[in-house]
Amino acid sequence: MNATASLTADERAPSTPVSMDAFLAQIERRAWRMAKLALGDPEEAHDAVQDAMLRLVRSYRNKPADEWTPLFWGILRRRITDLQRRRKVRSIMVNWFSGGRDDQGEDMPVWEPPDHGPGPQRQLADQQAWEAVSEAVQQLPQRQREAFMLRTLEQLSVAETAAAMGCSEGSVKTHLSRALHSLRDQLEDWQ
Repeated sequence: MNATASLTADERAPSTPVSMDAFLAQIERRAWRMAKLALGDPEEAHDAVQDAMLRLVRSYRNKPADEWTPLFWGILRRRITDLQRRRKVRSIMVNWFSGGRDDQGEDMPVWEPPDHGPGPQRQLADQQAWEAVSEAVQQLPQRQREAFMLRTLEQLSVAETAAAMGCSEGSVKTHLSRALHSLRDQLEDWQ
């Protein structure tokens, strides 16, 4: 008897979820972090992840479980891009009509990193590290940022990343290599 065949549903690798619900529960937190990093707004990130999950369930629930991961990340990537475009248009319109202020006459909101630390020193160190990494990742070109986040942070395979990004595996490797080189250069002197 094959040892792999005797595994129960709970003992299977987390990369092959038993159900769509299990897959969504497994990926939700990581997806939110990725969307938050890309969008800078926790509420927008939450909306993007929920929308991506709904689209996955509506359109691909009958697909095999091993196809859900690249499909989901591709949907989320496109949703993030849509929100970024919308934000840019909204920003242009607000700036054009009101000189960079919102409806209440206040400056447009600035993204603030989350509260990480239990103490003020730890909180400051975490905040500075988050800002440095976040700024460095945000300065990457979009395709390099996507390759970095999907391969490094989400630990998708090259094939899954290529499917999610809609490009070849060679392109994924090139984008990731350039992203890592750029991040090393940007963060080299940061402590």
